[in-house]
Amino acid sequence: MKVFMVCAHPEPQSFNAAMARQTIETFEAAGHEVKVSDLYEMNWNPVASSEDFSAPKNEDYLVYALEQRNGFKSESLAPDIQAEIEKLQWCDLLVLNFPLFWFSMPAIMKGWIDRVFVSGLCYGGLRIYDKAGMKGKKALVNLTLGGQTHMFDGDDSIHGNLEDMLKPLLRGSLGYVGFDVLPPFIGWHIPYISQEDREKVMQEHKEYLLNLDRLEPLHFVDTSKFDDHFHKLEN
Repeated sequence: MKVFMVCAHPEPQSFNAAMARQTIETFEAAGHEVKVSDLYEMNWNPVASSEDFSAPKNEDYLVYALEQRNGFKSESLAPDIQAEIEKLQWCDLLVLNFPLFWFSMPAIMKGWIDRVFVSGLCYGGLRIYDKAGMKGKKALVNLTLGGQTHMFDGDDSIHGNLEDMLKPLLRGSLGYVGFDVLPPFIGWHIPYISQEDREKVMQEHKEYLLNLDRLEPLHFVDTSKFDDHFHKLEN
């Protein structure tokens, strides 16, 4: 299996970074090939702009998704985007490794998705969900946060349901472009637990990675149940 991991944590000594290193080591020890993009180490530019296109189709007015499509087709995307796209096309499994910031992913990770999930390759027109460009590939989120499970275990909990917070990523990004999205691995309450408990989380994470084939991907939508204008067909 070919694994492409994208990491986004500002501290290389963090637990989250250690979890990323364990991901690499575990997959490589199992005989898989791994490529890594550490966004902070790369000083990744998260800002989508006209500078992403060296030969824009419309120099007077930027429609970003349309320029992505043109740039991908004409091979005129910015070099940093093109390098990430090549890893994305290469991989069988995409792993996103990050801490939860403000009920979401870090801005640098969001900017990576904005610039790399290009129209024309990943999605476009009717090519969404099970018809999208990343169909046949899997995606996994490795996530750490400071909260405890009871804070996110349902609509009546203090923060609501964690799955709802992750929906823009799991469904609106990964699922939308066609990935089979695996249930995320969650490292709970990490800044506040003991070293012994951290070691337990690391062991749970390793076992999780070694048993990915047993996981059932999340279900989002069957596009065959919708017409070409995305109106739901009658049963």
